[in-house]
Amino acid sequence: MDRSLTHRFVEVNGVRLHIAEQGQGPLVLLLHGWPESWYSWRHQFGALAAAGYRVVAPDQRGYARSEQPADVSSYTLPHLVGDVIALIEELGEEQAIVVGHDWGAPVAWIAAMLRPDKVRAVAGLSIPPILPGGMVPPSITRTQYGEGFYQIYFQRPGVADAELAKDIPESFRRILVGASGDNPLGREPRPLVIPDGLGLLDTMPESPALPAWLTEADIQVYAGDFARHGEQAFTGAFNWYRNIERNNELLAPFRGRGIDVPALYVVGDRDMVTSLRGPDGGPSLSDMLRGRAGLGNPLSAVAPQLHGPVVLPGCGHWTQQERPAEVNAALLDFLTRIDGTAETSLEHTAPIAC
Repeated sequence: MDRSLTHRFVEVNGVRLHIAEQGQGPLVLLLHGWPESWYSWRHQFGALAAAGYRVVAPDQRGYARSEQPADVSSYTLPHLVGDVIALIEELGEEQAIVVGHDWGAPVAWIAAMLRPDKVRAVAGLSIPPILPGGMVPPSITRTQYGEGFYQIYFQRPGVADAELAKDIPESFRRILVGASGDNPLGREPRPLVIPDGLGLLDTMPESPALPAWLTEADIQVYAGDFARHGEQAFTGAFNWYRNIERNNELLAPFRGRGIDVPALYVVGDRDMVTSLRGPDGGPSLSDMLRGRAGLGNPLSAVAPQLHGPVVLPGCGHWTQQERPAEVNAALLDFLTRIDGTAETSLEHTAPIAC
């Protein structure tokens, strides 16, 4: 079995993407979120490859080592799902199990919704299956949370882009610590609203020390890859947010469509996402997961073959980085239920080479 990690570039859907891959067997695609890269899955490669899977994690369009299209409208969910389907075919496979975290989760969920012939199972970390548009549009969140809501702040061309590009390592340091379960403020999850006149990083306090799951070397990997785009280091990533309203318009014909393949949902109980409410302003995700809404498990209505959800105590937004052993165990259990062949060894693997 080939357990070495390799890197290469592929041309898919008209965009040049960097991918990292390891192992042989059925294909598992790992889709990172904002503002991450393939490296956010560094703890999953070895465990999944050792269980008999071919593991591939791309830098998605606009991120890290991958190409960054200039046109904002090139970052819609149909484009991003198109990248996933084209990547499966470029890798010479008929189907894949697709796992996504944060923004990667809506891409995974929508890919499963639209192309169950290509996505034979799906897992989402942090973001639940919000169909068909992937996220609640700004026309609604502006009313729910105000102009300072972070997704509204990200709509302003060039503003957040310049803020984060000014000191890329410090931006990653503050964001990764501030949105984690180890946030030094220690507050309960709540919607991220940026006070008037301040920026995103002003809401993320400096931490006297990094949490155990994050090292300075990790920060430098992220920063080095994003710095390749210079002053536009984060622009491609922000362009995903600038298409949320458009996504809901483009995917309107699929309202009422569910996810027909086996599914898994994993979230930390200190993830800010759990404090957010649906488009109707009803119960928060946290309320629903704890059964406070009196709705049973509403996620099962969207994904009838849902396993879980798996809720990780004390875990913040960076699910697979903060709790790698628990996430690996959940993924391997899910894969075993699907294939019946996955080995469940969680032995530690050698450090990932970049």
